Amino acid sequence: MIDSRLDILRNWLMGLKPSWQLDLVTLAPASADASFRRYFRIQSKNPDFGTLIVMDAPPQYEPLDAFIKVDLLLAEAGLNVPHILENNLAEGFLLLSDLGDKTYLAELNDKTADTLYKDATHALVQMQLASKPDVLPNYDQALLQRELDLFPEWYLKKHLQIELSQMQAMQLQQAFALIIENNLAQAKVYVHRDYHSRNLMVTTKNNPGVLDFQDAVYGPITYDASSLWRDAYIAWPEEKVIDWVIKFWEEGRKSGLPMTDDFGQFYRDFEWMGLQRHLKVLGIFSRLCHRDGKNGYLNDIPLVLNYAIATANRYIELKPLARILESTRSA
Repeated sequence: MIDSRLDILRNWLMGLKPSWQLDLVTLAPASADASFRRYFRIQSKNPDFGTLIVMDAPPQYEPLDAFIKVDLLLAEAGLNVPHILENNLAEGFLLLSDLGDKTYLAELNDKTADTLYKDATHALVQMQLASKPDVLPNYDQALLQRELDLFPEWYLKKHLQIELSQMQAMQLQQAFALIIENNLAQAKVYVHRDYHSRNLMVTTKNNPGVLDFQDAVYGPITYDASSLWRDAYIAWPEEKVIDWVIKFWEEGRKSGLPMTDDFGQFYRDFEWMGLQRHLKVLGIFSRLCHRDGKNGYLNDIPLVLNYAIATANRYIELKPLARILESTRSA
C-alpha cells in the first residue's frame, strides 16, 4: 500500500534536519491512535534532544488547533505535556519532545500503584485548579447525550444486533436522563477526557507525562477521576479505588477545588460519571471494530461491561438499566 502521507512527512522532516540534527533513517512508528492520528519516533544526532516524536494528523480529519491550544493550556498549568518544537498546520504535522515509551499501563502493579496514582492525582488537581469557563468547549447536555447514544447505536444494534423492546427503549432513555442530570449538576473544571493508563507516561521529572488531551472540554469534576480509576484497560479492587478517590477528594478540597463536603455524594457522582463514560466506551469500542476495522478493542469490552453493570446495580433507579446490560452478556 502506498503511504503518500509518509512521503510528505519525510519531505517536511528533511527541511527540519539542520535545525534539529534529525537522523531521518531512524524514523519509525511509535504508536497508533484510536483516531486517524499516528505517531513516529526519530533520533536527533544532538544528545540534548535525544529522540523526538512526530505527530501525523491528517487535517481533514484531525485539525491540530485543539491539540496546540490544550497543550499550551496544560503546560501553563504545570503539567508535563509534550513541547511543540515545530508545526506544519497545513499538512498536519507536529514535531514534539518525547515523553518516553513507559506507559502507566505497563508500569502499574501492586507495588507501584500508590506512588503512580499519587502523581497522577496531583497533576489532575493542578489541571483542575487552572480551569476557567469559556476557554474549552462545554461538556453540555447535547454532548453527553450524543455520547450515550453510541451505546444503543453501536454496541446493542451493530455489535450485538439486539433490538430493544419498546419498554426497554423507554427505560434506557429514562436512565440516560438520570445520568445526564447527575453529570450536569457537578462542579465544572477542565476535563482531559481520556485521563487513563494508556495516556499517562512514567517520567523521571514531573511525573506523569500527559498525552492525548486534544478533546479536552469544560465539564464534570469527577470525569477524569472515573477515567483513571475505572480504567477500561486495568481493574483494581473496589477498596483500593475508594481509597484513591478519597485521596483525590482530600487533595482537591485542600487546594480549593469546588468539591462536595460529603465524600459519599462525591463518590456517587464519581460512579454515575463513570457509568456515562462506560456506556459511551461500549459504543466507541464497537464502532472502532465495525467501522474502523480495529478489532483489538473488543477484548476490553468485558471489563467495561462489568463496571457498568456493577454501578447500575448499586442504585435502585438504575436497576432497569442493569437488567438491560446483564441481558447483553449472553447475546
